[in-house]
Amino acid sequence: MHVTMVKKRMADGSPCAKCVQAEELLKARNLWKHIDEVIWALEGDPNSDGMKLAARHGIELAPFFVVRDDAGNERLYESVLALIKKELSGSPEPAAAQAASAAPSPAEVSELGAQYGERSPDELIRWSLSKFGADCGIAFSGAEDVALIDMAAKTGLTYTVFTLDTGRLHPETYRFIDKVRAHYGIEIAAMSPDAVSVQELVRKKGLFSFYQDGHHECCGIRKVEPLGRALAGLKAWMTGQRRDQSPATRSAVAVAELDHPRGRSTPLLKLNPLANWTLSQVWAYISENEVPFNPLHERGFRSIGCEPCTRSVLPHEHERAGRWWWEEATKRECGLHIRE
Repeated sequence: MHVTMVKKRMADGSPCAKCVQAEELLKARNLWKHIDEVIWALEGDPNSDGMKLAARHGIELAPFFVVRDDAGNERLYESVLALIKKELSGSPEPAAAQAASAAPSPAEVSELGAQYGERSPDELIRWSLSKFGADCGIAFSGAEDVALIDMAAKTGLTYTVFTLDTGRLHPETYRFIDKVRAHYGIEIAAMSPDAVSVQELVRKKGLFSFYQDGHHECCGIRKVEPLGRALAGLKAWMTGQRRDQSPATRSAVAVAELDHPRGRSTPLLKLNPLANWTLSQVWAYISENEVPFNPLHERGFRSIGCEPCTRSVLPHEHERAGRWWWEEATKRECGLHIRE
């Protein structure tokens, strides 16, 4: 097997940020040795080797990888994570990575929370990405999460983003996801629910059973189970939870905690860098840094979930009053952040 990496060099001579991140990830996992050749695509020079190779394969973004097997067949990867998973997953992790995979102790998590509890969220984000890189996933759905992505992007470090595509999001939300992907030049792994489970629920109870018997069964299928799959290969994850989001259910959100999610045999480090922030601070950051946001926010939606389970709120109502509004306030959680 022969692996060629095509990197882009900008007009000023610097490599593109994503190319640097991909190389750092491969080196951190002791996989750089499997890259047999690096070819440069020079910005503004269509005759450079990398640009010619990109044109031949119809690829517009860098980096990308060309894998040629012994029979001369070629496979293309525009994602370093896909390359690792499909071609390099049999390679052993370096000792440092294996050590980092061990779950921290409760005392270590408590110390981490104390150390970063009153500091700027970007400091905790930098610490996490320096330690875990792409093995730390940012859970993306709302305004807070894009603020996390923006802070992560500014570190220049490698990170992973995933979102839960329940199949019932607003059209505006789907366009918003794509806007964020393009704005930051990142991949966003969309985790879909198990089709058989969804079909069985709909067959037995129809499309809107949650209005009668509560939303937890539907959320379990469309959100909680896909989250388990998203977290399966990670060592840590980050959320945009804030304590003031819901006095009934989130007032005790910790900056750092041990999570025991969905079928894992070991706990997972969970970070909530914005735990101490207010809604006003989130929107001040979004405004000052020109961070993309869901256009539904301009129509009175403060907290946005699935289309049938989200409505706009009045000025005097709490931000999560529009989520599962037909249920008691203490039950308005989908299960993603409820410990088993």
